[in-house]
Amino acid sequence: MSMLAEVIIFLAAAVVMVPLARWAGLGAVLGFLAAGVLIGPWVLGLIDDVYTILHFSELGVVLLLFLIGLELKPSRLWVLRRVVFFIGSLQMLLTTLLLWPLAGWWSGSWGIGLLIAVVLSLSSTAMGVQILAEKKQLGAPHGRQAFGILLMQDIAVIPLLAIIPLFAGRELDAGSDWSIAVDIAQAAALIGGLILAGRFLLRPTLRAIAATGVPEVFVAMALLVVLGTAALADYAGLSMALGAFLAGVLLADSEYRHEIEAAIDPFKGLLLGLFFIAVGMSIDFGRVMASPLSILALVGVIMLVKVAALLVVGRFAGLNRSSTAALAMALPQAGEFAFILFAVAVNEGVMSAAVVDPLIVAVTISMALTPLMYVINDKLLQPWLASSEPEPEPDRIPDDHGEPRVIIAGFGRVGQIVGRNLSMLGIHFTALDNNPVHVDFVRKFGHKIFYGDANRLDVLRSAGADKASLFILTISDPERSIQTAQMVRRHFPNLRILARARNRDHAMELMALGVDEVIRETWLSSLEMARTALRSMGVRKADRYVDRFSDHDEATLREQIEHRGDHERLARIERKSREQLEDLFADDRRLLQEGKDSD
Repeated sequence: MSMLAEVIIFLAAAVVMVPLARWAGLGAVLGFLAAGVLIGPWVLGLIDDVYTILHFSELGVVLLLFLIGLELKPSRLWVLRRVVFFIGSLQMLLTTLLLWPLAGWWSGSWGIGLLIAVVLSLSSTAMGVQILAEKKQLGAPHGRQAFGILLMQDIAVIPLLAIIPLFAGRELDAGSDWSIAVDIAQAAALIGGLILAGRFLLRPTLRAIAATGVPEVFVAMALLVVLGTAALADYAGLSMALGAFLAGVLLADSEYRHEIEAAIDPFKGLLLGLFFIAVGMSIDFGRVMASPLSILALVGVIMLVKVAALLVVGRFAGLNRSSTAALAMALPQAGEFAFILFAVAVNEGVMSAAVVDPLIVAVTISMALTPLMYVINDKLLQPWLASSEPEPEPDRIPDDHGEPRVIIAGFGRVGQIVGRNLSMLGIHFTALDNNPVHVDFVRKFGHKIFYGDANRLDVLRSAGADKASLFILTISDPERSIQTAQMVRRHFPNLRILARARNRDHAMELMALGVDEVIRETWLSSLEMARTALRSMGVRKADRYVDRFSDHDEATLREQIEHRGDHERLARIERKSREQLEDLFADDRRLLQEGKDSD
């Protein structure tokens, strides 16, 4: 089969299976895995050279780690040192100790069992990071811990490759000692060289390439940086992914960071998708069907032990129950480095193919099951933990008698800006927020804030809603915002409400409840930008045009309130309003032109 035909098969499988998986709520990664199973040797048999494709597609993991490195400035990486070196090492140690007795019994050798346990303690960087990024959870507490653990595992691959020959029972001679020392020296020299090149050579080169004004050359240079660094790391005995990550970190402060990211991202997406397809293709269903119970037992032991270890590590890292469960469900799989390490072990005569083959199948299946673990976490574990987690008691709010009294419900970005302006004029306010972690964080900066759900009547009474002059509703979630507005309007009908609305529909719901003043969160900034744009284009009386547009839109919004939920009627009102506005602007332009002609 020609290469073009294979490319067409890969693309067709991805185009069919990935949207189906996303539609079913399973995520893109599981779609790519399913595509690989479909076209692989055990279903349709359209592609048979699996391992060549798997090796080539690992470049997707390299590009992924480079882009992650671009997001991490060296100063921020230093902040993560505890997570990387302490929590990451703890995860590997605890998982290895739990797996070692089982692996020793299974393999018949305590030494080989230790090697198997160490290799299986590594998780999949590609699976873990990609799904966390897809779900926008890399910045969450469990996402930061997962990333630090994965980074430590990538670093650990270097000494593991060096010490695998020791498990063959051979004594290392002076030449071997010297060889290991050379490998370590090469790795250190590479890291030092990358730091120097990134600071003194790479940025001037990128500046010169950008000065040519040819985008294609800049894309080629960006790819050269990533792949060249990965190749150097591989030559020095480091993992290619780790080398690319270090290059990304060194360019994180560069003025070309965003251009590089835009150039690399499409290639990363395609190659990473190819990697997941290759993983799906590499599942040896023949071996699974030959001994299904033993393979499934291997997969179950690996994933259960890793989940148990991660639950302990998560609590030790200070995560709450929900974040600990999310961490455990993010990294329960064995990793792609197992393919490399087990292959080296076979080549060095440390392990036989009969021992390694079932492990490779179990590793692959554990990786393929990772997206389902996320689904279990999102659909079952998190809702159950949220319902069983005892809700903290609201803070006792002191009875201050400063007048006028203002209550701010929701003390995020909007609430804090409002509160700072009130404080500047000595106006007393009570801030409420129902996120205890956020409350603790904001208090560190000296803000007066209390934990409490503004949708609870007892919290509102404790905050003094019956004596307050103004209730400022800045809760970002539309549903909770509407519920809170209903509660306040029902029990405190004389309390004036000023509310933030996320969008037009949210604004209509709040206005229908009788909220006194509703401000759409992007409305005022959009109007100000429109004024500036018109002035920049030399339009006279720009304020008049924008004010007329604003008044007309507010009138349309009030007309739409009684028809909210009737999308057809709302669309008709919107079309009619647009036509009226176009007529008004046309009249204004005609009058403006007549004024110019008379000058």
